Amino acid sequence: MAASPHSPNSTFRRLRGQHSPAEFAALVRRAAKEIGETVSCDARYIGRVESGEIRCPNYAYERVFLHMFPGRALADLGFSPREAVRGRSAQLGPRTTSHLTRSKESDVLRRAFMAGGSATVAAATIGLTLLGDTRRPPSRAGESEAAAVEEAVRQIRLLDDRHGADALYRRAAEPLRAAYALLDAGATRQSTEDRLHSGTGELAVSVGWLAHDSGRFEDARSHYAEALATARVSGDAALEAHAFSNMAFLARDCGRSREAVRAAQAGRRAARSLGSPRLLSLLALREAGGWAGLADRRSCEEALTRAHTEFSRGEAGADPEWMSFFGEAELEYLEARCWAALGEHARAARHARRAADLQDPHFARNVALYSAELASDLAHAGAPDEAAWAGGRVLDLLAEVQSTRVRSMLSETARALVPHQRSPRVGAFLTRHAAV
Repeated sequence: MAASPHSPNSTFRRLRGQHSPAEFAALVRRAAKEIGETVSCDARYIGRVESGEIRCPNYAYERVFLHMFPGRALADLGFSPREAVRGRSAQLGPRTTSHLTRSKESDVLRRAFMAGGSATVAAATIGLTLLGDTRRPPSRAGESEAAAVEEAVRQIRLLDDRHGADALYRRAAEPLRAAYALLDAGATRQSTEDRLHSGTGELAVSVGWLAHDSGRFEDARSHYAEALATARVSGDAALEAHAFSNMAFLARDCGRSREAVRAAQAGRRAARSLGSPRLLSLLALREAGGWAGLADRRSCEEALTRAHTEFSRGEAGADPEWMSFFGEAELEYLEARCWAALGEHARAARHARRAADLQDPHFARNVALYSAELASDLAHAGAPDEAAWAGGRVLDLLAEVQSTRVRSMLSETARALVPHQRSPRVGAFLTRHAAV
């Protein structure tokens, strides 16, 4: 990857202090929540700011940063004036209108993506803004179109973290078609073409995940395959590793454990040169899940050991943006699933409890998922009252989280608890669950 042509934002780096990029990103998300703002900040975004790639944040991030550092202006945080970045300065003379159009076009395109408009409508919007003629097809994509695709990915992930996949999947499929329409139209520069391939592939993975989490496994398989094909065409090893990671996850959920192992191993080969121990850790966990499904305890433990070893190496600048969800809580959850598959439910419950306790409340869907895993493990470990308590915690979260996977896990736990329904706590849980 070429070095950034911009000057590093050393002021912002000093403001981060001793926090890691991921820790500081969590503080940004927490600050956003305090003022009712929506941002999907992660370690990669912080890195882009500090490298100077992001010379001025968008308005949502501006409000959050000024909330975090009261009494300071954007310039005090090391950012450039907005008009200098967006092309609105009067000094630009005849170019001002062009840059204004470009900025408006970017805003319109983002709205088209997130409103779930069809690919035709999104493409027509691009054509209208750039060409001023609704009868002409869209011109070749530029930086703002690539940025719109990337922003669509971030917004989908943010909404999924908070609300689950069920209500998002149908809407998200349309932006994906729009993104592929952009790829078909081509790009103005090779660097933009590369961004479009990467962004569209990541969007395919995100939409595939929404299908996966909402129980549409065949749809998920198709979207993951699209992402893998896009990665292979563009030679994007990071996207290839991501696609294989999700394919391994899907294969395990579909009971194709041998396929899960092969996909995880293929992902590891793709990720080997990327310099991200955390990505290698996640892929080792995917492989461990496959081995557990095959009841191969020794291979599972070997993969788990690799996962912990890679995880202990800490974060790296090469960690992919999409891995913001992968922390100690997710590691504990995936290990819990391995032990549950091997029949060691009490051991699985210890890991699931730790996952639920560690998870940042910002990721509401994951809190629900980990609690559902805990409830299931406790039910099968012979602790029905504790399982009912954990199940009740999941029911509390289902008011804002819509995930077929979580509901299915909870239904299975409820069936396992029926023999214990005379217990007041279990009975209360079963009544609540039946009502929901």
